[in-house]
Amino acid sequence: MTETRDRIHELINSLKQQRDELAVRMHLAGAEAKQEWSRLDDKVNQLSHRFDPLKQAVGESTDDVWISLKLLGEELQHGFQRIRKSL
Repeated sequence: MTETRDRIHELINSLKQQRDELAVRMHLAGAEAKQEWSRLDDKVNQLSHRFDPLKQAVGESTDDVWISLKLLGEELQHGFQRIRKSL
């Protein structure tokens, strides 16, 4: 359980770091990239807020939570890559 919680925490921290790095470059970005940015920024915030109460989750539900968060994290990473390519 601790390992899964650590992996979720690492995923969220990585996504926040990517988000923050891209934010610095966004002032030069076009409107389409800014829209994508806004959508992804909201999702990172939602992910982080949803994880907070789940930190104490136990048993099999922890694995289900990890799988769901991992899929969302992958979606966010792909979105960040699209933004990087457009900058």
